[in-house]
Amino acid sequence: MAVVDFLLKGRRKVDIAYFNHDTAHSKAAEQFVKQYCGKNELNLVVGRVRGARGKKSFEEFWRDERYKFLESLGSKFIITAHHLDDVVETWIMASLHGTPKLIPYRRNKIFRPFLMTEKKALIRYASEKEVEWINDPSNTNNLNFMRNLVRHEIVPHALKVNPGLRKTIRKKLIEKYQNI
Repeated sequence: MAVVDFLLKGRRKVDIAYFNHDTAHSKAAEQFVKQYCGKNELNLVVGRVRGARGKKSFEEFWRDERYKFLESLGSKFIITAHHLDDVVETWIMASLHGTPKLIPYRRNKIFRPFLMTEKKALIRYASEKEVEWINDPSNTNNLNFMRNLVRHEIVPHALKVNPGLRKTIRKKLIEKYQNI
């Protein structure tokens, strides 16, 4: 919501895409986004899980379904709100599997311009600008999801080992994407 507000304040034409992951929280989040879009006269497109999960983890399945939805949109330019903390978590998860990687700045027509912005900066922006948002409780209390386990258990320890971890990852992002 902070990113939407930021783009709107920059006098950008913004259409909103929301993907319903078919979780306990998704219905409430979808209603929140619909109300926001209605109040602000914004176009909204809603996507939903369509396929079968098969042998994929829920996280992988939801990500694949979400990107299929985003890629299907008619827009030539899609912005997501991925931020630096997402990059750190992804780098740690990938590193634990032996393939350290950074979230790419671009994936086809999907752009992630906030990769160098810390999550706390987005929260601070939303608080200062009185931007409402909704939190998914599964992001805080469900350690069955690998990302939550990394976010709540491993990242704090990694930051004790290297308090400059975000700075290190940001530097790697700059090196990798400096020619964009």
